Amino acid sequence: MPRYTDESLDRVRDAIDIVALVGAKTDLRRKGPSRYEGLCPFHEERTPSFGIDPVKKLYHCFGCGAGGDAITFMQETEGLDFGGAMEMLADRFGVQLEAADEDPRAAERRARRARLYELLERTTAFYERVLWDADEAADARAYLLGRGLEEPTLRAFRVGYAPSRIDTVLMASRRAGFTEAELSATGLVQTNDRGRPYDRFRERVMFPLADLRGRVLGFGARAMRDGQGAKYLNTRDGELYHKGNQLFGADRARAEAAKASLVLVVEGYTDVLALHQAGLANAVGLMGTALTDAQVAELARMAPTVALALDADAAGQEAMLRAGRVAAGRKLELRVVPMPSGTDPADLVAAEGAEAMSARVARSAPFTRFRVERILAGAELESGDGRDRALADLRGVLGALPPSALREELVRLVAGRLGLSETLVASLADGPATLPGSELGGDAERPAQRGPRRALDRREETERNFLAMCIALPEAGREALRRVDLDVHFTSELVRRAAAHLRLDLVNPMQGVSAQDSELSTLIAELALRATQQPSDPAALEVQSLQLQTARLEREIVAARGSGDASRLAEERRQVKLRLDDAMDRAMEGSRRA
Repeated sequence: MPRYTDESLDRVRDAIDIVALVGAKTDLRRKGPSRYEGLCPFHEERTPSFGIDPVKKLYHCFGCGAGGDAITFMQETEGLDFGGAMEMLADRFGVQLEAADEDPRAAERRARRARLYELLERTTAFYERVLWDADEAADARAYLLGRGLEEPTLRAFRVGYAPSRIDTVLMASRRAGFTEAELSATGLVQTNDRGRPYDRFRERVMFPLADLRGRVLGFGARAMRDGQGAKYLNTRDGELYHKGNQLFGADRARAEAAKASLVLVVEGYTDVLALHQAGLANAVGLMGTALTDAQVAELARMAPTVALALDADAAGQEAMLRAGRVAAGRKLELRVVPMPSGTDPADLVAAEGAEAMSARVARSAPFTRFRVERILAGAELESGDGRDRALADLRGVLGALPPSALREELVRLVAGRLGLSETLVASLADGPATLPGSELGGDAERPAQRGPRRALDRREETERNFLAMCIALPEAGREALRRVDLDVHFTSELVRRAAAHLRLDLVNPMQGVSAQDSELSTLIAELALRATQQPSDPAALEVQSLQLQTARLEREIVAARGSGDASRLAEERRQVKLRLDDAMDRAMEGSRRA
């Protein structure tokens, strides 16, 4: 990851529209000139506790405590480091990042990768033109449209066609100044046994395979006639493309997956296109591969729930078991969509309509139930030995479940199918697993998301409200902050650090906060959002300041009990309370006038 100049990073920050950015993950409503509210994308809630300050470009959830700036949001929602978040934001908001002085070899590698991306982008655009304009692509157009896919959908996914000539891409890329080494590195060209280069993809429908930023890394290519070798041919693994890392359509599905808190996984390219066209825009494709650790990590970043809509045949069921093994132990709920054997999602949408497919997704079952049903379906239930073997297989599945409604439901199912008492099945399930692989299944319960934040006590509320009021009225707040003693008036080290930071800049409170300091950035974001809820009235700031003084005196009185200072402190507290009552009256009068 190159190091970028501070000036270009600042340009990215200036260009960010945080309302548009966060609005892709959750619906937002304006609640005033400097505040938007919505349901928190980081935890489940029914009443909005999540807010955005569009001016300061900060977010905070008062329910779970998540908060920060746009960079933090990208890191949290996309699983990126700081550099990756900045690069994605720069792409999204059209800002050119400028690399600072870097190692010449690193600069050379970065420049080379940029060339490879450019070559793949040019080739993608070429394949698109061929599909829609060339006579020889007529059969490919007829095939795609015959699958029920519409032109806008195909264009949105940039589907194309590779012509039959053996060196079309090779010669066009050479004329554009690209080398054979670059063509080979992208997988567009390969050599025959005599060392002569030729186009790898010919007479095939081309599906571009992009990363989350929409950059094309390679292609999946479907043959259009017999005798072409493999029906599907992918780009070879290389500098940019790694098949085990890819999910087809993830760049287009991630926003909808985040909104739905669910990503739908299917097998093929046309399945993904058909589902997006039908309104199920949270679908991604495995492209015929077994689910890998890298793909599971990508799915977990997209949504907390993964629904598998794979073929119900033996191969599809084995693929789902493999998915369960890979997903075990992750904070991911795995579910299985009921699919008729031999029918793929594209066929179902064509035959039954989008609503029927949506209903199937809604009826998806926890992966654990799928495993139980599969074991029972393959068991010899006529004999005692067969039932014992089924119980041994089921023990690891049921035993991994915590006490829950799902566990009771599955115990009843097993007891009914095996002709045993529920008490016996439950007791056997509590025993140790006996078969390898029985640790599978950490998906039966919803994964632990952010829990509700610990409620702040009166002291913490007082300190944070004071700092928020200082942000709301920066001129008066600057003087109020100058008058307080950070060590005396604030009781936690984190709030002291926040107060010290705010003394430097109340207008741009996130300025200078390190991206690595997640505690401080989260607290500053919270204070900035609290500030949007405060009245812009100097009397209100005085109220908060005097409440801070009162809290400090109360702590000192408790510490001084039994000494002569207690009486002096009590009198000081009485005087402060008189001023506080007066300030509250003025603040109330000001709010009535407003």
